Amino acid sequence: MTADLGQAQHTHWQSVYQANPHMYGDQPSDPARYAADLFATERAGRVLELGAGHGRDSLSFARRGFSVHALDFSPEALDQLRARAHQNGVADRITTTVHDVRAPTPLPGDSVDGVFAHMLLCMALSTAQIHALVADIRRVLRPGGTLIYTVRHTGDAHYGTGTAHGDDIYEHSGFAVHYFDSALVEDLAQQWNLREIHAFEEGELPRRLWRVTQVKPG
Repeated sequence: MTADLGQAQHTHWQSVYQANPHMYGDQPSDPARYAADLFATERAGRVLELGAGHGRDSLSFARRGFSVHALDFSPEALDQLRARAHQNGVADRITTTVHDVRAPTPLPGDSVDGVFAHMLLCMALSTAQIHALVADIRRVLRPGGTLIYTVRHTGDAHYGTGTAHGDDIYEHSGFAVHYFDSALVEDLAQQWNLREIHAFEEGELPRRLWRVTQVKPG
């Protein structure tokens, strides 16, 4: 993946959030509901969401009582998130930071109990960048902490179609996606305890995804 594609995606998502502030609605995603239940069972207190967007999932975590740090590379999206946090009365439980996950996460090591990323790892990131990101997530998670992420996979109807950018990245309607195969999921689980790979469908087509749950060894 070229730096130009990364910058183009940044510009594209910023314009999408400006034009469609309610594009994902206000209800949490199904993976976020699963994550909240699991984090509660594990008695997590501090949750990091990567690629939080306008915040439907971060807000749901905050309403469940978690302290949430929401990261996204779109200032527009995080502006919307903060406004909704105030409207929902949970602004004191949410911290936001503008951040591109191609750079190290701006948090100290062992500082969060759970990490959630819904379709963030399958954005326009190279395989090398994805590996670096997961290694950095492992750094910020406390021992025994859980990472839950979702990705579109190579069984998706859009895989292999649209504009090809190499490294299993294909672009449709301005959205570039890195489609995962099982080997990549297994590689990313090295030095973790891989708990579950759950296949599910979402939205139109429908999109075909995996929800992956893995735990940093204690």
